[in-house]
Amino acid sequence: MATQNSSSGMNRSYTVLISLIVALGGFLLGFDSAVISGAVKGITVYFEMSEWMLGFAVGCVIFGAMAGNLLAGPMSDRFGRKAVLIFVALLFTISASWSALATGYTEFIIARIIGGIGIGGAILIAPIYIAEIAPPKMRGSLVSFNQLNIVIGISVAYFSNYFLVNLDGESWRWMLGVEAIPAFIYFLALFTVPRSPRWLILRRGQTEHAKQIMSKIGGESYADSTMLEIQEGLKKSETKGKVSDLFKSKYATIIIIAFGIAFFQQITGINAIFYYAPTIFEQAGGSTDSSFLQAIVVGLTNLVFTLVAIWLIDRLGRKPLLLIGTTCMTIALLMATLAFNNASYTFNQETLSKISNEETRLALSELDGQSFDGQKALFETVELKLSEEQFLDFKRNQITNLININASLVLIAILLYVASFAISLGPVMWTLFSEIFPNKIKAIAISVVGFFNSLVSFSVTQIFPWELSNLGPTTTFAIYALLSFCAILFVYKFVLETKGRSLEELEQLLVKQ
Repeated sequence: MATQNSSSGMNRSYTVLISLIVALGGFLLGFDSAVISGAVKGITVYFEMSEWMLGFAVGCVIFGAMAGNLLAGPMSDRFGRKAVLIFVALLFTISASWSALATGYTEFIIARIIGGIGIGGAILIAPIYIAEIAPPKMRGSLVSFNQLNIVIGISVAYFSNYFLVNLDGESWRWMLGVEAIPAFIYFLALFTVPRSPRWLILRRGQTEHAKQIMSKIGGESYADSTMLEIQEGLKKSETKGKVSDLFKSKYATIIIIAFGIAFFQQITGINAIFYYAPTIFEQAGGSTDSSFLQAIVVGLTNLVFTLVAIWLIDRLGRKPLLLIGTTCMTIALLMATLAFNNASYTFNQETLSKISNEETRLALSELDGQSFDGQKALFETVELKLSEEQFLDFKRNQITNLININASLVLIAILLYVASFAISLGPVMWTLFSEIFPNKIKAIAISVVGFFNSLVSFSVTQIFPWELSNLGPTTTFAIYALLSFCAILFVYKFVLETKGRSLEELEQLLVKQ
């Protein structure tokens, strides 16, 4: 039986249980996002992908998420947060099963995009639902459950990939297919949660039903005071919001914060790290097995520091966490830049013997004894000696046999970067999104901003394989470091603190009358 705080009437365990069930969508989102990292080599070979085909195969899930972003808000207004989440769970189940069974590139892409639509819905609607049922003092932590589940999903995906990678046959199919199990469990579990009380009032006028739910969450006193706040807010926003409303001057502060945070959360490269973690560690000279193990460490680091963020977000506040996190992200990316900048590539009998393609090995044997200080000079020399197909294989698979690099510094840099993201831009963005938008424009605003966030993420994921091959990891990480520094400046100048305030109070603070 759920326990209740006798002094306040707050039924914490019930509220936490609801939030955890809804946040399971975050687990599927995280799993779906990271599991592809282990399947990259398998799908590249099976579907005979070029760099751009691979980039799209990995990033198309975000392409689907953009459609999910645009649809999720209006659909949740019309049919309810709960109904949309149930549909999302169904999409995840279909996508996981189909992508695992796909036999053609186009079929694989369609299956991944279906999962992306689920991601677009889950990432927006789960935080909205939790924010609408959570008391103000618990809201930051409860909304962060969604991010916690995302990182648990990422960690489980890395573990799953590690244990499945050496299966005989096409192990990538098992990697992608196992997601169908938690997706179906999520589908069933959602039928046990109540509808959002705020949605029941604002869209259906079912005040009695809404009050019963809020009484179960926080007791009679909490239900009465919250009902009053919602009714007051309803008087100020009797008409439904439109896209054009987002550009009204009274919402300027909100829109600047939302679009800025949505941009910097993705442009600083987090999904490039998660989607290509084993690839990055192989670029630093690691074996396939060690790269998958290091990816597990990345996932666990993400998990631990997300727990730290949940503990701090309602204590320290949103803005301090963003400033600390983006500063440490910048430092970490500079460390990775330095590590790859100081790397060298050497041809000798030992390194040449590790090149698996015999024709490539023979063509490059005349470089025996030569060393290169950067990828650009290396590629310029090697490209002249290989066919186009051999050169592509060299950039993807053989270059790791030649590199001399401080691999420990790369690992430390990546772990610091992930830890910093996990206490800042990861959970804080979704907490802010669930808080700052007024009821009138919440659904349409979070859809538009979520679409923009996914668009930036898709761009980063699509171009990352090309960046590694053509710009090299040094320039790639330097670009992310510069963008991360810009994020510090943006947070310092524009982001306002929201902790401890009710949603209606925040509306009064942020909307210019």
